[in-house]
Amino acid sequence: MTGFEQRRQAFGERLRAFRAEAGMTGRELAAALGWPHSKISKLETGRQTAEDDDVIAWLTALDAPESSVRRLLDELSELRVSKAAWRAQLRAGHRARQMQSYDAEHAAGRLRNVEFGVVPGLLQTADYARAVFRTQAELLQVPDGDIEASVRVRMQRQQVLYQGKDIEIILSQHALRHPVAGREVMLGQLDRLVSAVDVPGLRFGVLPEHRHLPNITMNGYYIVDDLVQVEHVTAELTIDDPDQVATYHRLTDRLWQVACEGSAAREVLNRVAAEHRTTSW
Repeated sequence: MTGFEQRRQAFGERLRAFRAEAGMTGRELAAALGWPHSKISKLETGRQTAEDDDVIAWLTALDAPESSVRRLLDELSELRVSKAAWRAQLRAGHRARQMQSYDAEHAAGRLRNVEFGVVPGLLQTADYARAVFRTQAELLQVPDGDIEASVRVRMQRQQVLYQGKDIEIILSQHALRHPVAGREVMLGQLDRLVSAVDVPGLRFGVLPEHRHLPNITMNGYYIVDDLVQVEHVTAELTIDDPDQVATYHRLTDRLWQVACEGSAAREVLNRVAAEHRTTSW
């Protein structure tokens, strides 16, 4: 049983405890709510994830106090945040994880990516991606034998840029100040980003240095339709709680208000490239 399944089962037990304390059977509660009894059973045993409306209806039917409703909704919100350790995900190598992203991106209708420390995968060159995979494999002490296959899949993922989807990418200039590889790799990567400014249908922006940001943002993130992925050093969080996802959308909208686009973004990128050419490494 996964960690998420265990937490969902524990949440189901909380629902059952409220019902039992109110002195109602599962069939009586199902009748009061107009639900099939099977739904009561699935929620209580953790075989189905509750929605906010389910919790509200459940506790209202049991005459539970408003404080209990708020507390259980908070617990449900936390349940919807799942965490997967990178070492576990990458134990078999990077390629399988890249294939997951490939499938998710090609099935999605909308992608919104904000990064502060690294060039987003959809805009990486092969050389830059190779350096990122090697660095991550070394830090996490996971296999690095499939790096070339992983790079190929990451390049294949970029086909999604040309499929008419709604795609937005915001990159902080800060991510380009600290090179992940040698000068030529970074210059090639910057050239790729300059060309991204003109990709039809892609909204690409750069957050320039010394510009006031509307909010303090601790990590980059990736919104794939109604899911948010947040990468940390040792784990990846997946968030599907509607309120939290809405907050990430709101943050992205605010960042667009200060991001450079078009010729202004190109100017920032060219300036960074000029600095890389003249800076001693």
